[in-house]
Amino acid sequence: MNAAPASLQTEPEGRAGGGPGVKRRRPRRRTVVVVVAAVAGAGVAFAVVNPFGGDSKAKDTANGAPTGLATVTQGRLSARTSVSGTLTYLGSYRAINQVGGTFTRLPRTNRVYRQGQVVYRVDGKPVILLKGSTPLYRDLKQGMRGADVRQLNAALVAMGYAGSELSPRSTYFGWATADALEELQDDVGLEEDGELAKSQAVILPDDRIRITKVTPVAGAAASAGTEVFQASSTDRQVTVAVDATSRSQVKVGDKVTITLPDLKTTPGTVQSVGTVVRKNSSGGATINVRIRPTDPKATGSLDQAPVSVSIVTESVADALAVPVNALLALLGGGYGVEVVDPGGTRRLVPVTLGLFDNTAGTVQVTGKGLAAGQRVVVPAS
Repeated sequence: MNAAPASLQTEPEGRAGGGPGVKRRRPRRRTVVVVVAAVAGAGVAFAVVNPFGGDSKAKDTANGAPTGLATVTQGRLSARTSVSGTLTYLGSYRAINQVGGTFTRLPRTNRVYRQGQVVYRVDGKPVILLKGSTPLYRDLKQGMRGADVRQLNAALVAMGYAGSELSPRSTYFGWATADALEELQDDVGLEEDGELAKSQAVILPDDRIRITKVTPVAGAAASAGTEVFQASSTDRQVTVAVDATSRSQVKVGDKVTITLPDLKTTPGTVQSVGTVVRKNSSGGATINVRIRPTDPKATGSLDQAPVSVSIVTESVADALAVPVNALLALLGGGYGVEVVDPGGTRRLVPVTLGLFDNTAGTVQVTGKGLAAGQRVVVPAS
């Protein structure tokens, strides 16, 4: 074994107390490392895929302070940005009534309605849900053309009322549209005339909606242009506010881990990274990041629920890692770790730092002679 530089040599553990002919050394103090604070100050937090375990609680006083031992591990290490977020349903829609009369049936809050279902009734007559982006501003009948006709054709095809005889992209209201519409009218209890009055449907951007608010009450007067209900889609999303200085570290497609209010975790993916900077209450600047859960059912049914999110921004395979509190600031600059060999001999190994995990308190290190399975000195907990 090559001897370490004189400034880095330490006594073998069995001779720390001195003996005949051995000059007694002054106990060396462990230096508190401030590198974590520097990284955290940049607005970045990190996480490691294989966190450390097996820390020894055996105390040692050879360096003048109680210490313990931790193991150098090797595996995939991932840098993460950790932020708080809100779990909600995607989208916010308002349904506007187009007919006068009396509300005889209204939708129920939190209930899910699908395209083609009756969502409410006026004077006993059904109003159905159809998917589209163009509100019904006219009654549709055979011979008409337009974007509103195209979305009707697309809805009829999507619901299975028409086959190859009707293109979902067609802007023409022909016999195939009329035939398919009559089948839908028969199913929901409308007059089978092959025409769609603007009072018979409400157009929203989703084919499945969740009612979030009902505005009138049953028996109230209905008039054209009034709001009937508010709704969202059934898709789940998490919105987080990320420090604007960290925007370049978060990208569409980044994998995330979502921690739910019950402390269960579920994966997700970054769907969009905002470009609008907003000031927060503490005077900082943030941007909104939208996240789509991989398994929406795993997120439950809570709305506006607080969650925490760890966004993977960088990964390294087969990285050596140690607890951050194993780092020692060297007099000549840089950092090292104190390795305890199987025989009890201690030696300082200078290391180069890589990815950090502020949450778990671990850091990627590289150094000559450093290997997985070795034990390094850490302050006693």
